[in-house]
Amino acid sequence: MIRLRTTARGLLWAGLAMVAVTAGAAAQEIRGTPGAPDAVMTPNSFSLPAPTPPFTGAIMPNVGDSQLAWPPQIAAPEGAPNVLVILTDDVGFGAPSTFGGVVPTPALERVAQAGLRYTQFHTTALCSPTRAALLTGRNHHSVGAGVISELTTGFPGYNSIVPPETAHVAAVLREMGYATSWFGKNHNVPTWESTPAGPFRNWPTGQGYDYFYGFVGGDTSQWQPGNLFRNTTPIHPNLGVPGWNLTTAMADDAINHIRLTTSVAPNRPWFIHYAPGGAHAPHHATPEWIARFRGQFDGGWEVLRQRIFDNQRRLGVIPANAQLPPLPEYVPRWESLSDNQRRLYARQMEVYAAYLAYTDHEIGRVIQAVEDAGQIDNTLIIYISGDNGGSAEGGPDGTVNEVAWFNGTFFTVDQMMPFLDAWGNDRTYNHMSIGWTFALNTPYRWTKQIASHLGGTRNGMAISWPRRIAERGGIRHQFHHVIDVVPTILEAAGIRAPNMVNGVPQRPIEGVSMAYTFDAANRDAPSRRRTQYFEIMGNRAIYHEGWMASTTPPVPPWDSQSPKPADVTNGYRWELYNLAEDPTQMNDLAAREPARLRALQDLFLTEATRFQVLPLDNSTLTRLISARPGPAAGRRQFTYTGPVSSIQGSAAPSLLNRSYRVTAEIEVPPGGANGVLVTQGGRFSGYAFYLVQGRPVFNWNFLGTQNHRWEGPTALPPGRHTLVFDWQMQPEGMPFGRGGTGTLTVNGTQVAQRALQNTLPFTVAWDETFDVGLDTGTSVDDRDYTSPNPFTGRIRRLTIDLGESTITPASLRILEEEMARRQRRPN
Repeated sequence: MIRLRTTARGLLWAGLAMVAVTAGAAAQEIRGTPGAPDAVMTPNSFSLPAPTPPFTGAIMPNVGDSQLAWPPQIAAPEGAPNVLVILTDDVGFGAPSTFGGVVPTPALERVAQAGLRYTQFHTTALCSPTRAALLTGRNHHSVGAGVISELTTGFPGYNSIVPPETAHVAAVLREMGYATSWFGKNHNVPTWESTPAGPFRNWPTGQGYDYFYGFVGGDTSQWQPGNLFRNTTPIHPNLGVPGWNLTTAMADDAINHIRLTTSVAPNRPWFIHYAPGGAHAPHHATPEWIARFRGQFDGGWEVLRQRIFDNQRRLGVIPANAQLPPLPEYVPRWESLSDNQRRLYARQMEVYAAYLAYTDHEIGRVIQAVEDAGQIDNTLIIYISGDNGGSAEGGPDGTVNEVAWFNGTFFTVDQMMPFLDAWGNDRTYNHMSIGWTFALNTPYRWTKQIASHLGGTRNGMAISWPRRIAERGGIRHQFHHVIDVVPTILEAAGIRAPNMVNGVPQRPIEGVSMAYTFDAANRDAPSRRRTQYFEIMGNRAIYHEGWMASTTPPVPPWDSQSPKPADVTNGYRWELYNLAEDPTQMNDLAAREPARLRALQDLFLTEATRFQVLPLDNSTLTRLISARPGPAAGRRQFTYTGPVSSIQGSAAPSLLNRSYRVTAEIEVPPGGANGVLVTQGGRFSGYAFYLVQGRPVFNWNFLGTQNHRWEGPTALPPGRHTLVFDWQMQPEGMPFGRGGTGTLTVNGTQVAQRALQNTLPFTVAWDETFDVGLDTGTSVDDRDYTSPNPFTGRIRRLTIDLGESTITPASLRILEEEMARRQRRPN
C-alpha cells in the first residue's frame, strides 16, 4: 500500500506513484507477500511481456521515512509442467521399434510406455516447414516456411521469415516464467542471416530461447560440423578431440544445462526443444553402434517391410484393415541385385539403423537426466519420431556424398564399393538407397518431400506426463498435425495464447490442442482436427473428416532433372481416398466419386488462400540458384583485411557459374609461411587458396572425386607478395558448370595455368563455411593440410572480384527446356 502524506511534497510523490499504478494496471496474479524478495507474479498472458506491476512500498523524500518493496519475479502458473519437445529427423513411420520397426528405440519406447502412442500424427513432409509449424502452432506457409530455407522465394508463404505476428511458443513461455532452450538442428534461420554477423532476430536467441546449442542449416557432419553455434557464436569443439561426435556432445550439453537449471532454480519450469541431426544424412554413427547391426539386413528390403508390417499389426499401431502396398516398380527386387549391390545396400541400412539407434540412445540419456533431477513426474515429454517420412534423396543406389546429388551427380555401385568399410565415418557424407526408405515408411506410400501421401507426412509420436496422464502404454488414433503441439503445451501449462507479443498483435494459433486425448475416457473420442491441408513443392493434399484428396507426384523426390507440369494448379492428376476404409491409400476413388473430389479440391484452394500457400510452385533446382537478399546480394567485390571465419555460403562470394579473380596481398615473415588464405567447403566439395611448404596453391575439390590444383613451383621468400588466381569462364556453353581456364600468378608472373571442361554447377558443401586466414571445417585436400591450418604470415588484404553470373532468367529457361528434352525417368 502507498502511504500518503499531507504535505505538498508528499502529495507530489504520491501522485508519481499513482502514475506507476496506472501504467501497470493489467491484471496479474501475485503469490506471496507483495514487496518481499520471494514474491512472484504470473502475468496475464493477454499481452506479453507483462507491464511492470505497481510499486507496493512507500517513497518519501528521505529513505528513513520510505518503505522498500521488490517487484515480484515472473513465475509460471502453479503446477505448470516442464516441457521437453524431441524431434528426430528423416525417420519413416515404420523405422522405430516403438511403431513396429526393427531399429531399437528404447527412449521413444520409454515415453510411450509411460504415456501414450499416437498413430495418426502428421508433419509437413519436409524439414524447415515442419519445424516452423511445430514451434509456432501455425501452418508452415503461414510462417513463411512453405519450403526449406535454401529454396526460398519472395512470396510471404515462402520467404523463410517467421513474422513477429506468429511468435514462437518459447517467446510466450519465457515471458510467462519458463527457462527456454534449444538443442540441435535449426533449419529456419534465413540463409542470408545465418552468419556470426547476424542479424539475430530470426535465430533462437531472438525468438524466445534463452540458450541455443546446435547447428544452423539442413544437415551437418556429426564428426566435424562446420556450422555449430553456442547461442550466436561459432564453436569447433571437435578440434583436437579424436572420436568426438555431435550426437553425444549435444546430449552432454543438454544434460549439463538441465542439471544447472534444476539445481539453481528447481521451482522454475523449463521448456527444451531437442532436435538432433539423426537420422538425416549424413548417417554418421560410431563404429560401436554400426557393429551392432552387422548382417541384420542381408535379407533385403522386401523381407524388412513385411516384418515391419507384421509387427505393426501385432502392436496395434495400424488399423486392422490396413494393406501393405506393393513396392513401386522403380525399386528393384532384392533377388535381382548383384552381389556388390547387396553388400553395399545392406551396409547402408546397417549404418542408418545404427545412427537412429545411437540418436535415440542419447535422447534417452537426456530423459534420464530429467528423472535424475527429480522432475520426470511433472514433465510433459513430446517425442516426435521424424520431421517427415524417410528420405529417398539418396536415389536408387544411395550415395557416398550427398553434396553430389545436389549437383546432379550420381555414383555407381562400383564407384562406392571402395568406401564400404568407411560408410558412416568422416570420410563419407552418406545416404542410403530408396529401397530401404520405402521399407521404413511401411505401411504408407511415398516418402519425404511428397506431401500428397502419408509416407511423406505420417510420423510416430509418443507423449508422457505422469502427473497428468494416468494411462500407461495407451494408443491414440485421432488425426492430428504438428501445428497442434503448441496449443497442447499452452493448455498443459495453463496459459492462454497471447493477443500481443513484444507490442505486435498476434495471429490466431491455427492448431488445436491434443490435451483432450490425455484422458482414458477420450481414448476413442472423435478427432478435434477435422481438416488439414498439405503442400510441398507442388505435391499437395487435403484431409477432411476421414477423406483425403491427393495429387499424383509427377516425379520421384530423388529426380531433380525430369520436368514437372508447367501448370501447377491444373496440370496434376488427383487421387481420392477414404482413409477409414483404406488407411494406406490403395484404392483410388477419384473416378467413382468426382463430386466429392471436386469439393475437396475446392476446399484445398480455400485453405491455400487462407494460409499463404499461393502461388503454387513446383520448381526445385531453379529456386536453389535464385538470388536472395542479404550481405552478398548484388555485390561484385568482397574485401577482407584479416582473418574471418564461419560465414555461411549465402553471405559469401559465390564463385560458381561466373568468371572471378581472387587477389591475396600477403606478408611472409622470416622463415617462410604456410596456411590457408581463403576457403569455402571442404572434403566433399569446395575450394581453397593456401600455402603449403611455402608454395601457393589454388585447389578445387569436385565432390571428393577430383582435385584440380594450380601450384607455384617455389616457396615464397620473406616479404610482401601479391597472389592472384584468375578464372576466365568459357564464353559459350551451358550456363551451369561451364568450363574455363584458371591462371595463378605471383607478383604479376604466371606460375600455373590449366583449363577445365566443367565446374561445379550448383553448390559446394553447405555445412562448411567461408573462411579467411584459416579453415574451420575439413580440408579440401587432406594431402596438403589438416584444418584449421591458420596462415602463419599476415593477410594485408584479400579481395574477390566476381564477373557476371550466367544464372539469368534466360539461362533458367534454357535449363527448363533441357530438362524437358531429357524426359528422364529412373530405370
